[in-house]
Amino acid sequence: MTHAASPVSARLPALLLCLAVAGGLAGCAGAPRSADGTAISATGTARGTPELYTEIDEPEARQRARVRLELAAGYFQQGQFMVALDEVKRSLAADPTFAPAYNLRGLIHRQINEPGLAEADFREALRRQPRDADSMHNLGVFYCDSGRFAEANALFARAVEVPNYPNVANSWMMLGICQARAGNAEEARRSLARSFELDAGNPITTFNLALLLHQAGEHSRAQFYIRRLNNSELANAQSLWLGMQVEHALNNREVVRQLADQLRRRFPDSQEWSTYQRSGLRG
Repeated sequence: MTHAASPVSARLPALLLCLAVAGGLAGCAGAPRSADGTAISATGTARGTPELYTEIDEPEARQRARVRLELAAGYFQQGQFMVALDEVKRSLAADPTFAPAYNLRGLIHRQINEPGLAEADFREALRRQPRDADSMHNLGVFYCDSGRFAEANALFARAVEVPNYPNVANSWMMLGICQARAGNAEEARRSLARSFELDAGNPITTFNLALLLHQAGEHSRAQFYIRRLNNSELANAQSLWLGMQVEHALNNREVVRQLADQLRRRFPDSQEWSTYQRSGLRG
């Protein structure tokens, strides 16, 4: 009996260590981000809208708030959440209207298990910058993790429509993930395919798209994506196990054995290796 994975695994690669929160891997370039693509922005600029201030005319209070928020973002990345929270407080003391400070405070409150405060912060960030796609995304992730799928998907759908939004691939990814969690597999496949078009290097997008295609019986299409992942340095126990199931469905027994050998050598203590040993894929 085979073991079916669930969409989106918190156990996908412990690879890009600059990414902290489970849900997706996006890379380390640009603004600091967590694993579900949440942005730790200290810029104060709503995506798709003009810069509110330039360096010349930005008020001194906003400058102080920005510096404090940059410090807070650094501490957040290092996992020093309470120190980061203190710096966010100093940022808001300098400028209580600074929307990115509320956004980062929401991420901190998520990390220290204060969901009510996190939601209030994300909502306040959006109230102050209604077109900020990062805040839409972060609140969407919060709602999706809370099982509030309709609200989450509405926010992701808004985020991907914001012009010039640099994190759009991650919002498509999280839209697909949340649609899958809500049981809308066909819509989820379309959203993940769009995310893959925009960022073919995201292993969470690749894995989940392969998984949903495999579950839909589209094994040849699933093979394209899971082979791409398993032939990269981002492969892990879960992706290898999914690859084995896909190849088994296509009757590629030799490839199954090759993947099983990788799984045994690289991840002998994994749940996937134990599951394989009890499964019908052996022999």
